[in-house]
Amino acid sequence: QVELVESGGGLVQAGGSLRLSCAASGRTFSYYAMAWFRQAAGKEREFVATINRSGGSTRYADSVKGRFTISRDNTKNTVYLQMNSLKPEDTAVYYCAADRTNTMSTMTQERVYDYWGQGTQVTVSS
Repeated sequence: QVELVESGGGLVQAGGSLRLSCAASGRTFSYYAMAWFRQAAGKEREFVATINRSGGSTRYADSVKGRFTISRDNTKNTVYLQMNSLKPEDTAVYYCAADRTNTMSTMTQERVYDYWGQGTQVTVSS
């Protein structure tokens, strides 16, 4: 079992940057693949980025490639999402998630993730 707590969301102007953090409880954080998903108002939750347990492999949604960077610090039990060149269409609640099974992979499907945080709101104004 792992508890995930996101932070770092807020209001930013288009073109600006934010860094989201997701802190995990427990001693087994380094065993999990981690991901970020987001859900805009009135839309389904969608994949944003994922990183495998070692940090050696990442994958991004096409909509954020080149602008967002996912990273992790296993000594701090934390995964990050650096978001640059933000656009109004990036406005959403951002969730981090942990996958305890496909730990060396970078899975994009929501259904494979076992644990979820409560989310943090990101709002990008035009």
